[in-house]
Amino acid sequence: MTLLGTQLQGPAVWKGPDIDWRTHGLHVLSPQEVAEIDAALAHLKAQGDVDFPDITPENFPLQKVGTLMRGLPQRLQDSVGFLMLRGLPRERYSDDDMAKVYFGLASYMGRPMTQSYLGDMLGHVMDVSDLEPKSRGYRKGGGQLMHTDSCDVIGLMCLRTAKSGGDSRITSALTVHNYMAEHHPEHFRVLCEGLWLKRADEDGRHATRTYSENKVPFFVEQNGRVVCYLPTGYARLCEKSGQRPYTQEESDALYRVRKVAAMPEHFLDMGFKDGDIQFLNNRSMVHGRTDYEDYPEIEQRRHLMRIWIRAKDWDAMPPRQVFHTDEDMRLWSQHRKPFAELPSVHDARLKASTADARMVD
Repeated sequence: MTLLGTQLQGPAVWKGPDIDWRTHGLHVLSPQEVAEIDAALAHLKAQGDVDFPDITPENFPLQKVGTLMRGLPQRLQDSVGFLMLRGLPRERYSDDDMAKVYFGLASYMGRPMTQSYLGDMLGHVMDVSDLEPKSRGYRKGGGQLMHTDSCDVIGLMCLRTAKSGGDSRITSALTVHNYMAEHHPEHFRVLCEGLWLKRADEDGRHATRTYSENKVPFFVEQNGRVVCYLPTGYARLCEKSGQRPYTQEESDALYRVRKVAAMPEHFLDMGFKDGDIQFLNNRSMVHGRTDYEDYPEIEQRRHLMRIWIRAKDWDAMPPRQVFHTDEDMRLWSQHRKPFAELPSVHDARLKASTADARMVD
């Protein structure tokens, strides 16, 4: 039976106003689980300076929490597609220790992936647009449009919340599939055929190409599942560039899917607390964020850390939906500097940029 274009059903097909995420997608760590994580962090630090790619279940040993994390990819496939992990004692850990705990937990789920031409395996999600004018969307402030990333599972750890706002906004991409197929079948067909995509310029210059080799489909059926990939930001970059001209039908389809993903009757807002970690099934979800008011000081600004994970035991992504290839990530990884993802290193670099800018002024 063909699933693509039918009205899909199941736990991952939900509408935000109809569910309570605290019931369906929240795990609060028990004191015993926190103690496990404490012990794992102490064990890791006793090994000396272990760089992020070398953090594994072997040097970050967990029992009950390890079982939770190993089973999380399957849970994300079989349930609503998201989980908020809450209860890390944020006041107990430095920013750098939080990053190590985060990477240690994620190592149980699969292989962390490179995210940009910098070779970074942890992306720092914060507004640095005053220091990095050409930065990608996750390095800018305000709200963010709905999209999916280029991985199996995306994680977001909250180091610091904003002064106000900045909630995570998520929508079931399978619900978007159903709505598009039923109400906008002509646009749905265009999205299944695919759209041209464009990377940010620096990412493209350091990879195999800037533009996708072919049109990339937003919805594909594979092994009894509909796999969703809604890279709306990359599609919008391509459309604006004019280098791969969109037809009117393609422009309309991109506009429509962005609107459908952001419909109030579809999305769900999840508020972060300091120390929270959100995991999303990137094949069945779209995500963005609400607008927010931030602090001017770098050390107080809203700061999340993003990780991309290739999940263990999942089928490989349909080849037509792969935009960032293994070769792209290999090329990006050549520019990585040891320990560059540590928040202390990241923040020191930003403060140095601020000092340099003041000297120029």
